[in-house]
Amino acid sequence: MKLKLNKTKIKRLIYGMNFTDGLIYKIFLYLLLITFSYIYLYPLLYMGVTSIMGVDDLINQGVNWVPTSFETTNFRRAIEVLNLGSAIFSTTGYVLQVSIAATVSSALIGYGFARYEFPLKKTFFVLMLTTFILPPQLLMVAQAPLFNQLGLINTIWSMVLPALFGQGINQAIFILIFYQFFRSIPSVLNESAEIDGASQFKVFYKINLPLAVPSIVIVFLFAFVWYWNDTFMVSLYARSIDTLPIMLQRFRSSYETLYPSGSDASTINEGIIMAGNVLTILPLLVLYFVGQRQFTQSIDKTGITGE
Repeated sequence: MKLKLNKTKIKRLIYGMNFTDGLIYKIFLYLLLITFSYIYLYPLLYMGVTSIMGVDDLINQGVNWVPTSFETTNFRRAIEVLNLGSAIFSTTGYVLQVSIAATVSSALIGYGFARYEFPLKKTFFVLMLTTFILPPQLLMVAQAPLFNQLGLINTIWSMVLPALFGQGINQAIFILIFYQFFRSIPSVLNESAEIDGASQFKVFYKINLPLAVPSIVIVFLFAFVWYWNDTFMVSLYARSIDTLPIMLQRFRSSYETLYPSGSDASTINEGIIMAGNVLTILPLLVLYFVGQRQFTQSIDKTGITGE
């Protein structure tokens, strides 16, 4: 009897009550998570380890993941080449402007599609979603001459104005996020506010917008990351704006200018280049770790309300 009871306990421990709480399922799940995590984290780990390697470690094939010494010179030179303090300030200022503009306009457009009926609404909605499919290289054929006629080329307005009018980077996704969220809010709330004499703008600002905080957080963070990493649109329309990713693209030429041939530090190596990459993505990593809880909670709430 005891032997049979022990077998039942062991079987329950291995397979669980409904398999999903069993040991086999958990082992498989954790192995799957570790595998995918390694795939995503490998570039970051390689970048971080290489950035602290000296020249001897870089040319030594026996040194892979554990450097023999911590080389801080790589970061000092990368900071000088990128002019890090000024670059972070200018990049953050530019990205904040376009991200806020994209978030505000996406909320207004998404609310309009969710709450109002007007002629050709479905057609306009499909056209809006189509803008996400079209590559920016195709749109620039029409946008570049228009921006040139309006005198927007090489100004920040060439990036801010499209974001204000719902044509920013991947902004169709932002509009869709707000559209799904506002559709989930019961119309009774809006109708009761209108009966009490609230205007349409007040209904949006006082009732719907506070409820949309999870969507606002998600859209703003996505916009911030996408605009931060963008180099194509900025190089095309606003070449006067030097963002960190653009400065990273010309890192080698800037290094050779700062450390000309004949100087002690004239030779650039992979460790210095990787240090520049780490410094470029570091603000985004800090932003994620600071707002990790709010971001994950917003993802969860938006997913529930959008169902």
